[in-house]
Amino acid sequence: MLTAGTTAPTFTLPDQHGNLVALDDLRGHWVLLWWYPKASTPG
Repeated sequence: MLTAGTTAPTFTLPDQHGNLVALDDLRGHWVLLWWYPKASTPG
């Protein structure tokens, strides 16, 4: 669990088009990471 003000760890995720984007590529820009924890799960 990260606390406010903690630097996020380096990660790489696919964008909406399936292209991989690394957090390091966005350094110096504002980044908003949005996810749905229960998406793609039954129920």
